[in-house]
Amino acid sequence: MSGFSPELIDYLEGTISFEEFEKRREERLANEKQDSLETSADAAECNTDDASIPSTSGKGRTKRHNIDDDDDDEETPDGVSKSIHRAFASMIGEDEDDEDEEEEEEQDGEGEGNPEQPSVGDVFALEMEIDRENKKMMREKRPRSKLPRALRGLMGEANIRFARGEKEEAIIMCMEIIRQAPLAYEPFSTLAMIYEDQGDMEKSLQFELIAAHLNPSDTEEWVRLAEMSLEQDNIKQAIFCYSKAIKYNPTNVRYLWERSSLYEQVGDHKMAMDGYRRILNLLSPADGERFMQLARDMAKSYYETNDVASAIGIIEEAVSKHQNLVSIEDVNIAAELYISNKQYDKALEIITQFSGITLKKTENETTENTADTETVTCHVPDGVPIDITIKMMLCLIHLNILEPVNPMLTTLMEQNPEEMGDLYLDVAEAFLEVGEYNSALPLLSALVCSEKYNLAVVWLRHADCLKALGHMEKAAESYSKVVEMAPLHLDARISLSTLEQQLGHPEKALEALEPMYDPDTLAQDANAAQQELKLLLHRSTLLFSQGRMYDYVDTLLTMLAMLLKIAMNRAQVCLISSSKSGERHLYLIKVSRDKISDNDEQDTTNCDAKAVFAVLTSVLTKDDWWTLLLKAIYALCDLSRYKEGELLVDSSLEYYCFYDDRQKRKELEYFGLSAAILDKNFRKAYNYIRLMLMENVSKPQLWNIFNQVTMHSQDVRHHRFCLRLMLKNPENLALCVLSGHNAFVSGSFKHALAQYVQAFRMKPDDPLHNLCIGLTFIHMASQKFVLKRHALLVQGFSFLNRYLNLRGPCQEAYYNLGRALHQMGLTHFAIHYYQKALEFPPLQLKGIQMTLATATLQITSRVSLPLLTPTGCCQGRGFC
Repeated sequence: MSGFSPELIDYLEGTISFEEFEKRREERLANEKQDSLETSADAAECNTDDASIPSTSGKGRTKRHNIDDDDDDEETPDGVSKSIHRAFASMIGEDEDDEDEEEEEEQDGEGEGNPEQPSVGDVFALEMEIDRENKKMMREKRPRSKLPRALRGLMGEANIRFARGEKEEAIIMCMEIIRQAPLAYEPFSTLAMIYEDQGDMEKSLQFELIAAHLNPSDTEEWVRLAEMSLEQDNIKQAIFCYSKAIKYNPTNVRYLWERSSLYEQVGDHKMAMDGYRRILNLLSPADGERFMQLARDMAKSYYETNDVASAIGIIEEAVSKHQNLVSIEDVNIAAELYISNKQYDKALEIITQFSGITLKKTENETTENTADTETVTCHVPDGVPIDITIKMMLCLIHLNILEPVNPMLTTLMEQNPEEMGDLYLDVAEAFLEVGEYNSALPLLSALVCSEKYNLAVVWLRHADCLKALGHMEKAAESYSKVVEMAPLHLDARISLSTLEQQLGHPEKALEALEPMYDPDTLAQDANAAQQELKLLLHRSTLLFSQGRMYDYVDTLLTMLAMLLKIAMNRAQVCLISSSKSGERHLYLIKVSRDKISDNDEQDTTNCDAKAVFAVLTSVLTKDDWWTLLLKAIYALCDLSRYKEGELLVDSSLEYYCFYDDRQKRKELEYFGLSAAILDKNFRKAYNYIRLMLMENVSKPQLWNIFNQVTMHSQDVRHHRFCLRLMLKNPENLALCVLSGHNAFVSGSFKHALAQYVQAFRMKPDDPLHNLCIGLTFIHMASQKFVLKRHALLVQGFSFLNRYLNLRGPCQEAYYNLGRALHQMGLTHFAIHYYQKALEFPPLQLKGIQMTLATATLQITSRVSLPLLTPTGCCQGRGFC
């Protein structure tokens, strides 16, 4: 037996107040005294022997009872009552009688040789008893308080101060206890009660939560905290508290139910359903009604969130466990779920099993001319709800069992469509799905003529049915009605446009595909952009088939502007509507930087554009957008709108999806170069061809284009470019010739001669190199101040004669030689070669393979001596 009385233990643990402790102590002492009088002499003698033990002696406590009553209200100089001192003395193993006797010795000088002084053996026995109690407490599974014994008295004093209304002192004591024992929950609980009494519910809840975390196994405390959290509208905290309570009491249905309801309030459907499913597993077979009701609610909730498989699993479990409790409502729910999941055989099975509807198959008698056939009959008892009957019809229609459907269909047609319109529509849609359009048409015609169900969706089904039956004009009228009632219905617009095109009404077909949204809506609403894009795709195809190219380009530019919105802003390109051609169309223009929106607005626009882009790429793939871009560039060039083609290429190069693809980027650069040349924007074309040559310096076609661009641009900035490139590629033949041409045009004949000679060494049998060297000598000899003019003329005409031999007798060679003689004043020789040139008819070449020589010949026309170049070179009209 423990050395502490029960009331002392309760008081030190803080479960009772000090006044209740004194009351229970007096009652216990009185009962012990009464028992001692009624016991036998042997028992009284045993009690006398045990009186020397302080912690278990009833007599010793009775002796000093009167003294305690007088001294309980007195306080020591440090402000703590003597009763608290006795409690602490009891906790550390000291005898209360010893403490009183010490006080009497100090006051009266008495007490020496007190017969009740505990002996060494008594103290040892008391310590053994305390040790046994501690070991017993350690063996207990329930969590013990982490409040040290030395602080329990102070905890009790704090509770007393709170009871007396001395809240500030109680708070100070609790804070001191928390400082010394931060893991004990009792001071936090007391502080929560103090702040609750003061009306500070928020702080009270905070301390209660701390106390609950330090003593987590108290489920009732967690539930109370959850209710307090709900009072403060903190649903997530209430869910947490209920989760803690469920952790230590997982079979409590009420806790699970409350938490699942809270999950539903915050929109966490999955966790709510998981909680309800745990409740189903905890319900006993006797709770069949609760099981069925909960299963119905869960099935409806799953169905509302489109989780049909889970809804079917719940309802199947309910039907299998409690077949005797299945109601018509359960049958209706199960059939609805099976039909929505296209499990028509299972829906038919559950309807015939629980609703009373019977389905029988009878075999017809066979004859010699007929095969075996089966007749299916269906009997619907009176009192079966019309919903169940309609679901039976739906199952039979989808299972292609149409014989028993006709009587039920007649019964349905007798019903008022204003009241049963939804059932009409369900049956009609079932007929449409299996291809029974003749059976569906009367139902849909009745619905479109009603007032309540004269809706766009009904007209759409009516139009689909008429179209399937071949009534095109009536179907077009129905589709027009759908578009009128629901102008944003994309499928109806496309179907109407297709029908009008088939009926020979192209204008009406285009009218049906008019844009549905304004540009601001398209820039912000991703779904609207998706619908508009699909519409524009059909519209572009229709316009191209009708040959309306300007409108076709407008549609293409609108679609590309949706994709390239951010890229167009970076390229400073804008899409505007103008009537400069007589009709209003869309055009691409270049705008200044100050007309672009501010950064804040631009960031918002970019975010919206990214969301729209994610939707647009789901409609068309990257390759589809690329094909659309090429169509737009080709169409703009066909309409001679080369400037807009340039701007479209610039915008596309700013679009990372195309720019990151090396092949597409190179192709866009070639498109930009072509558009710039056709637009006669040679300065921009030079920027394109310059970059291309730096990557492919050995490609003759690029040098041909470079030559054409520099010829028409009349800009000499390419001279330095060629020189820098020549230093890196000294063995490049085209660079040698072009550098010679540049030096020749600049009047640096010696430099030109050096470049021509280098090219001549690389390819001595090329007529062009001999011609260029000869002309250079002729021009050097034509200068006013020159030494050794005769030697220069001899060398010049030597290379010209070599050029004539290599080129062969032709109009071009004779003319060039005659022109050189003419320049030197040898007119009689020049006339001879001019006459020979005139004897040859002009060459009529259908096409020759472009070479570097013919590509660079055109540059020589810049010198003062006009030269005849062979036909067949590009001469600025295109690519070779």
